[in-house]
Amino acid sequence: MRAAILRQGNLVVDTVPDPKPGAGQVLVKTLACGICGSDLHAHKHGHRMVDVSRRVGGREPMDLGRDVIFGHEFCAEVLDHGPGTARTLKPGTRVCSVPVVVTAQGPRTVGYSNDFPGGFAEQMVLSEPLLIEVPNGLSAEHAALTEPLAVGIHAVEKAAVKGDEVPLVIGCGPVGLAVIAALKLKKLHPIIAADFSPARRKLAEQLGADIVVDPARTSPYTTWMDKAALGGPAPAVGGPVWTPPQYKPALVFECVGVPGVLQKIFEGVPRGARVVVVGVCMEVDQVEPMFGITKELNLQFVLGYTPEEFARALRLIAEGAVDAASLITGTVGVGGVKDAFEQLGNPERHTKILVEPWR
Repeated sequence: MRAAILRQGNLVVDTVPDPKPGAGQVLVKTLACGICGSDLHAHKHGHRMVDVSRRVGGREPMDLGRDVIFGHEFCAEVLDHGPGTARTLKPGTRVCSVPVVVTAQGPRTVGYSNDFPGGFAEQMVLSEPLLIEVPNGLSAEHAALTEPLAVGIHAVEKAAVKGDEVPLVIGCGPVGLAVIAALKLKKLHPIIAADFSPARRKLAEQLGADIVVDPARTSPYTTWMDKAALGGPAPAVGGPVWTPPQYKPALVFECVGVPGVLQKIFEGVPRGARVVVVGVCMEVDQVEPMFGITKELNLQFVLGYTPEEFARALRLIAEGAVDAASLITGTVGVGGVKDAFEQLGNPERHTKILVEPWR
Protein backbone atom coordinates (compact mmCIF):
# COMPACT_ATOMS: atom_id res chain seq x y z
CA MET A 1 0.00 0.00 0.00
CA ARG A 2 1.04 3.63 -0.49
CA ALA A 3 1.65 5.83 2.50
CA ALA A 4 3.13 9.13 3.64
CA ILE A 5 5.93 8.04 5.97
CA LEU A 6 8.08 9.79 8.56
CA ARG A 7 11.47 8.32 7.69
CA GLN A 8 14.66 9.60 9.35
CA GLY A 9 12.93 12.90 10.09
CA ASN A 10 11.60 13.43 6.56
CA LEU A 11 8.11 12.94 5.16
CA VAL A 12 8.31 10.68 2.10
CA VAL A 13 5.85 8.74 -0.03
CA ASP A 14 6.58 5.06 -0.50
CA THR A 15 5.00 1.63 -0.76
CA VAL A 16 4.96 -0.51 2.39
CA PRO A 17 3.56 -4.00 3.09
CA ASP A 18 -0.19 -4.20 3.66
CA PRO A 19 -1.05 -4.66 7.35
CA LYS A 20 -2.45 -8.03 8.45
CA PRO A 21 -5.20 -8.14 11.09
CA GLY A 22 -4.39 -10.28 14.12
CA ALA A 23 -6.69 -11.78 16.70
CA GLY A 24 -9.56 -9.43 17.53
CA GLN A 25 -8.51 -6.99 14.83
CA VAL A 26 -10.11 -5.63 11.67
CA LEU A 27 -8.49 -4.51 8.42
CA VAL A 28 -9.85 -1.20 7.17
CA LYS A 29 -9.42 1.14 4.22
CA THR A 30 -8.67 4.73 5.19
CA LEU A 31 -11.26 7.07 3.69
CA ALA A 32 -10.24 10.36 5.30
CA CYS A 33 -7.75 11.35 7.99
CA GLY A 34 -7.12 14.77 9.48
CA ILE A 35 -3.66 16.24 9.99
CA CYS A 36 -3.44 17.10 13.68
CA GLY A 37 -1.34 19.77 15.35
CA SER A 38 0.24 16.93 17.32
CA ASP A 39 1.44 15.46 14.01
CA LEU A 40 3.14 18.76 13.19
CA HIS A 41 4.73 18.84 16.64
CA ALA A 42 5.83 15.20 16.41
CA HIS A 43 7.43 15.87 13.04
CA LYS A 44 9.34 18.85 14.43
CA HIS A 45 9.94 17.67 18.02
CA GLY A 46 9.81 13.89 17.62
CA HIS A 47 12.89 13.16 19.72
CA ARG A 48 11.54 15.21 22.62
CA MET A 49 8.18 13.43 22.32
CA VAL A 50 9.93 10.04 22.51
CA ASP A 51 12.06 11.13 25.47
CA VAL A 52 9.05 12.38 27.44
CA SER A 53 7.09 9.20 26.59
CA ARG A 54 9.88 7.08 28.01
CA ARG A 55 10.03 9.12 31.21
CA VAL A 56 6.26 9.20 31.68
CA GLY A 57 5.96 5.45 31.07
CA GLY A 58 2.85 3.41 30.35
CA ARG A 59 3.25 2.96 26.60
CA GLU A 60 6.09 1.98 24.33
CA PRO A 61 7.26 5.07 22.43
CA MET A 62 7.80 5.04 18.69
CA ASP A 63 11.29 4.39 17.35
CA LEU A 64 12.29 7.30 15.11
CA GLY A 65 14.98 5.12 13.55
CA ARG A 66 12.19 3.12 11.91
CA ASP A 67 9.29 4.18 9.70
CA VAL A 68 6.30 5.87 11.35
CA ILE A 69 3.01 6.54 9.57
CA PHE A 70 1.06 9.33 11.24
CA GLY A 71 -2.71 9.79 11.27
CA HIS A 72 -5.10 9.34 14.21
CA GLU A 73 -8.15 11.42 13.16
CA PHE A 74 -9.79 9.05 10.71
CA CYS A 75 -12.86 7.51 9.17
CA ALA A 76 -12.40 4.14 7.48
CA GLU A 77 -14.22 1.30 5.72
CA VAL A 78 -14.18 -2.29 6.93
CA LEU A 79 -12.35 -4.62 4.52
CA ASP A 80 -11.71 -7.87 6.39
CA HIS A 81 -11.65 -9.46 9.84
CA GLY A 82 -8.86 -11.20 11.69
CA PRO A 83 -9.23 -14.41 13.70
CA GLY A 84 -11.36 -14.35 16.83
CA THR A 85 -13.57 -11.46 15.74
CA ALA A 86 -17.35 -11.25 16.06
CA ARG A 87 -17.65 -9.88 12.49
CA THR A 88 -20.58 -7.71 13.58
CA LEU A 89 -19.66 -4.93 11.16
CA LYS A 90 -19.71 -6.22 7.59
CA PRO A 91 -17.21 -5.27 4.86
CA GLY A 92 -18.12 -1.89 3.41
CA THR A 93 -19.29 -0.47 6.74
CA ARG A 94 -17.91 2.99 7.53
CA VAL A 95 -16.37 3.24 10.98
CA CYS A 96 -14.50 5.50 13.36
CA SER A 97 -12.40 4.38 16.29
CA VAL A 98 -10.43 5.63 19.23
CA PRO A 99 -6.89 5.43 17.71
CA VAL A 100 -5.69 2.60 19.90
CA VAL A 101 -5.02 -1.06 19.15
CA VAL A 102 -5.22 -3.44 22.10
CA THR A 103 -2.40 -6.01 22.08
CA ALA A 104 -1.11 -8.65 24.49
CA GLN A 105 1.79 -6.29 25.24
CA GLY A 106 -0.54 -3.41 26.04
CA PRO A 107 -2.26 -0.63 24.07
CA ARG A 108 -0.54 0.84 21.01
CA THR A 109 -1.41 4.27 19.62
CA VAL A 110 -2.38 4.19 15.95
CA GLY A 111 -0.33 6.80 14.11
CA TYR A 112 2.44 7.01 16.71
CA SER A 113 3.58 3.41 16.52
CA ASN A 114 6.05 1.62 14.25
CA ASP A 115 3.82 -1.45 14.13
CA PHE A 116 0.37 0.12 13.65
CA PRO A 117 0.27 2.62 10.75
CA GLY A 118 -2.10 5.55 10.96
CA GLY A 119 -4.46 7.11 8.47
CA PHE A 120 -1.81 8.58 6.17
CA ALA A 121 -1.74 5.08 4.63
CA GLU A 122 -4.27 3.31 2.42
CA GLN A 123 -5.01 0.65 5.05
CA MET A 124 -4.92 0.26 8.83
CA VAL A 125 -5.52 -2.41 11.45
CA LEU A 126 -7.91 -1.53 14.29
CA SER A 127 -9.33 -3.31 17.34
CA GLU A 128 -12.83 -4.62 16.63
CA PRO A 129 -14.33 -3.78 20.07
CA LEU A 130 -13.41 -0.11 19.63
CA LEU A 131 -15.07 0.37 16.23
CA ILE A 132 -18.14 2.63 15.99
CA GLU A 133 -20.34 2.55 12.91
CA VAL A 134 -20.76 5.96 11.30
CA PRO A 135 -24.47 6.92 11.63
CA ASN A 136 -26.95 8.88 9.54
CA GLY A 137 -25.08 8.50 6.27
CA LEU A 138 -22.50 10.98 7.55
CA SER A 139 -19.71 11.64 5.06
CA ALA A 140 -16.26 10.23 5.75
CA GLU A 141 -14.81 13.74 5.68
CA HIS A 142 -17.06 14.94 8.49
CA ALA A 143 -16.79 11.71 10.47
CA ALA A 144 -12.99 12.13 10.46
CA LEU A 145 -13.48 15.21 12.67
CA THR A 146 -14.78 13.05 15.52
CA GLU A 147 -11.38 12.76 17.19
CA PRO A 148 -10.56 16.49 17.39
CA LEU A 149 -14.09 17.32 18.58
CA ALA A 150 -13.76 14.66 21.28
CA VAL A 151 -10.64 16.46 22.54
CA GLY A 152 -12.69 19.64 23.05
CA ILE A 153 -15.53 17.77 24.72
CA HIS A 154 -13.12 16.09 27.12
CA ALA A 155 -11.44 19.38 28.00
CA VAL A 156 -14.77 20.97 28.90
CA GLU A 157 -15.82 17.91 30.91
CA LYS A 158 -12.56 18.00 32.89
CA ALA A 159 -13.20 21.69 33.58
CA ALA A 160 -16.09 20.66 35.86
CA VAL A 161 -18.37 23.41 34.58
CA LYS A 162 -20.89 24.64 37.15
CA GLY A 163 -22.80 26.95 34.82
CA ASP A 164 -21.99 30.39 36.19
CA GLU A 165 -18.54 30.78 34.59
CA VAL A 166 -17.51 33.12 31.80
CA PRO A 167 -15.16 31.09 29.56
CA LEU A 168 -12.13 32.47 27.76
CA VAL A 169 -10.46 30.41 25.02
CA ILE A 170 -6.87 31.38 24.18
CA GLY A 171 -6.05 30.12 20.67
CA CYS A 172 -8.57 29.28 17.95
CA GLY A 173 -6.82 26.53 16.03
CA PRO A 174 -8.60 23.17 15.68
CA VAL A 175 -8.27 22.43 19.42
CA GLY A 176 -9.57 25.82 20.48
CA LEU A 177 -12.45 25.60 17.99
CA ALA A 178 -13.39 22.18 19.38
CA VAL A 179 -13.41 23.65 22.90
CA ILE A 180 -15.64 26.50 21.71
CA ALA A 181 -18.07 24.03 20.14
CA ALA A 182 -18.15 22.00 23.36
CA LEU A 183 -18.75 25.12 25.46
CA LYS A 184 -21.63 26.11 23.21
CA LEU A 185 -23.16 22.66 23.72
CA LYS A 186 -22.97 23.34 27.47
CA LYS A 187 -24.89 26.59 26.87
CA LEU A 188 -22.20 28.54 28.68
CA HIS A 189 -22.24 32.19 27.60
CA PRO A 190 -20.72 34.56 26.75
CA ILE A 191 -17.87 32.58 25.20
CA ILE A 192 -14.85 34.83 24.64
CA ALA A 193 -12.16 33.66 22.21
CA ALA A 194 -8.80 35.18 21.31
CA ASP A 195 -6.50 34.61 18.34
CA PHE A 196 -4.17 36.74 16.24
CA SER A 197 -5.56 35.25 13.01
CA PRO A 198 -8.61 36.95 11.42
CA ALA A 199 -9.55 33.69 9.68
CA ARG A 200 -9.51 31.76 12.94
CA ARG A 201 -11.49 34.45 14.75
CA LYS A 202 -14.14 34.17 12.05
CA LEU A 203 -14.27 30.39 12.50
CA ALA A 204 -14.52 30.86 16.25
CA GLU A 205 -17.70 32.88 15.70
CA GLN A 206 -19.09 30.19 13.40
CA LEU A 207 -18.45 27.51 16.03
CA GLY A 208 -20.11 29.46 18.82
CA ALA A 209 -17.90 32.23 20.25
CA ASP A 210 -19.95 35.26 21.30
CA ILE A 211 -17.00 37.66 21.46
CA VAL A 212 -13.73 37.39 19.53
CA VAL A 213 -10.60 39.33 20.40
CA ASP A 214 -7.45 40.19 18.47
CA PRO A 215 -4.74 40.11 21.18
CA ALA A 216 -2.60 42.44 19.08
CA ARG A 217 -5.17 45.17 19.65
CA THR A 218 -7.07 44.30 22.82
CA SER A 219 -6.16 42.30 25.91
CA PRO A 220 -8.40 39.22 26.11
CA TYR A 221 -8.22 39.50 29.91
CA THR A 222 -9.49 43.08 29.87
CA THR A 223 -12.32 41.96 27.60
CA TRP A 224 -13.10 39.11 29.98
CA MET A 225 -13.24 41.48 32.97
CA ASP A 226 -15.61 43.81 31.10
CA LYS A 227 -18.01 40.96 30.35
CA ALA A 228 -17.68 39.10 33.67
CA ALA A 229 -18.03 42.03 36.07
CA LEU A 230 -20.89 41.56 38.50
CA GLY A 231 -21.32 45.25 39.29
CA GLY A 232 -23.26 46.04 42.45
CA PRO A 233 -23.59 49.05 44.76
CA ALA A 234 -20.66 51.31 45.57
CA PRO A 235 -18.90 50.77 48.90
CA ALA A 236 -20.68 52.42 51.85
CA VAL A 237 -19.26 55.60 53.30
CA GLY A 238 -16.82 54.70 56.04
CA GLY A 239 -16.23 51.26 54.49
CA PRO A 240 -12.96 49.92 53.12
CA VAL A 241 -10.88 52.36 51.13
CA TRP A 242 -10.58 49.80 48.32
CA THR A 243 -13.03 47.03 47.49
CA PRO A 244 -11.81 44.33 45.06
CA PRO A 245 -13.89 44.17 41.87
CA GLN A 246 -16.31 41.27 41.77
CA TYR A 247 -16.47 38.95 38.77
CA LYS A 248 -18.16 35.78 37.70
CA PRO A 249 -15.88 32.72 37.92
CA ALA A 250 -13.14 32.64 35.28
CA LEU A 251 -12.66 29.49 33.19
CA VAL A 252 -9.71 29.80 30.82
CA PHE A 253 -8.65 27.27 28.18
CA GLU A 254 -5.05 27.36 26.91
CA CYS A 255 -5.27 25.98 23.36
CA VAL A 256 -1.98 27.13 21.82
CA GLY A 257 0.75 24.82 23.14
CA VAL A 258 3.60 27.30 22.70
CA PRO A 259 6.12 28.23 25.41
CA GLY A 260 5.26 31.46 27.21
CA VAL A 261 1.50 31.34 26.73
CA LEU A 262 0.79 29.74 30.10
CA GLN A 263 2.82 32.42 31.91
CA LYS A 264 0.86 35.17 30.13
CA ILE A 265 -2.36 33.50 31.26
CA PHE A 266 -1.08 33.37 34.85
CA GLU A 267 -0.38 37.09 34.67
CA GLY A 268 -3.66 38.06 33.00
CA VAL A 269 -6.36 36.01 34.75
CA PRO A 270 -8.15 37.14 37.91
CA ARG A 271 -7.81 35.57 41.33
CA GLY A 272 -9.35 32.10 41.67
CA ALA A 273 -9.42 31.39 37.92
CA ARG A 274 -9.54 27.81 36.66
CA VAL A 275 -7.06 27.24 33.84
CA VAL A 276 -7.42 24.18 31.61
CA VAL A 277 -4.32 23.35 29.53
CA VAL A 278 -5.45 21.73 26.27
CA GLY A 279 -2.65 22.81 23.94
CA VAL A 280 0.19 20.31 23.62
CA CYS A 281 3.51 22.03 24.28
CA MET A 282 6.37 19.68 23.41
CA GLU A 283 9.10 22.08 24.46
CA VAL A 284 10.34 23.02 27.91
CA ASP A 285 8.23 25.87 29.27
CA GLN A 286 8.61 28.13 32.28
CA VAL A 287 6.08 29.74 34.62
CA GLU A 288 6.41 31.78 37.79
CA PRO A 289 4.53 29.81 40.47
CA MET A 290 4.14 32.94 42.60
CA PHE A 291 1.43 34.17 40.23
CA GLY A 292 -0.51 30.95 40.76
CA ILE A 293 0.08 31.05 44.50
CA THR A 294 -0.88 34.68 44.98
CA LYS A 295 -3.99 34.35 42.82
CA GLU A 296 -4.85 30.84 44.10
CA LEU A 297 -5.22 29.58 40.55
CA ASN A 298 -6.49 26.11 39.72
CA LEU A 299 -4.52 24.36 36.95
CA GLN A 300 -5.92 21.35 35.07
CA PHE A 301 -4.01 19.51 32.34
CA VAL A 302 -5.99 17.31 29.95
CA LEU A 303 -5.25 14.64 27.36
CA GLY A 304 -7.43 12.89 24.80
CA TYR A 305 -10.92 11.71 25.74
CA THR A 306 -12.86 8.74 27.04
CA PRO A 307 -14.48 6.19 24.68
CA GLU A 308 -17.88 7.57 25.70
CA GLU A 309 -16.84 11.12 24.82
CA PHE A 310 -15.50 9.90 21.48
CA ALA A 311 -18.81 8.21 20.67
CA ARG A 312 -20.73 11.31 21.75
CA ALA A 313 -18.60 13.48 19.46
CA LEU A 314 -19.44 11.30 16.44
CA ARG A 315 -23.13 11.41 17.31
CA LEU A 316 -23.12 15.20 17.68
CA ILE A 317 -21.51 15.66 14.25
CA ALA A 318 -23.97 13.23 12.67
CA GLU A 319 -26.91 15.08 14.24
CA GLY A 320 -25.67 18.43 12.95
CA ALA A 321 -25.10 19.86 16.44
CA VAL A 322 -21.60 20.97 15.42
CA ASP A 323 -20.65 22.79 12.21
CA ALA A 324 -17.92 20.30 11.32
CA ALA A 325 -17.77 21.26 7.65
CA SER A 326 -16.45 24.75 8.44
CA LEU A 327 -13.21 23.28 9.83
CA ILE A 328 -12.17 21.56 6.60
CA THR A 329 -10.07 23.82 4.41
CA GLY A 330 -8.37 21.32 2.11
CA THR A 331 -7.84 17.71 1.07
CA VAL A 332 -4.76 15.94 -0.27
CA GLY A 333 -3.59 12.48 -1.25
CA VAL A 334 -0.52 10.93 0.37
CA GLY A 335 1.64 12.76 -2.16
CA GLY A 336 0.45 16.09 -0.78
CA VAL A 337 1.09 15.44 2.92
CA LYS A 338 4.52 17.04 3.11
CA ASP A 339 3.30 20.23 1.46
CA ALA A 340 0.20 20.21 3.68
CA PHE A 341 2.40 20.16 6.79
CA GLU A 342 4.07 23.34 5.54
CA GLN A 343 0.79 25.02 4.53
CA LEU A 344 -0.75 24.43 7.95
CA GLY A 345 1.79 26.86 9.35
CA ASN A 346 -0.27 29.67 7.81
CA PRO A 347 -3.52 30.06 9.82
CA GLU A 348 -4.99 32.39 7.19
CA ARG A 349 -4.84 29.62 4.61
CA HIS A 350 -5.77 26.41 6.42
CA THR A 351 -7.39 25.05 9.56
CA LYS A 352 -7.86 21.33 8.93
CA ILE A 353 -6.47 19.45 5.93
CA LEU A 354 -7.72 15.92 5.36
CA VAL A 355 -5.61 13.17 3.84
CA GLU A 356 -7.44 10.85 1.44
CA PRO A 357 -4.93 8.06 0.76
CA TRP A 358 -7.09 6.43 -1.92
CA ARG A 359 -6.64 9.45 -4.21
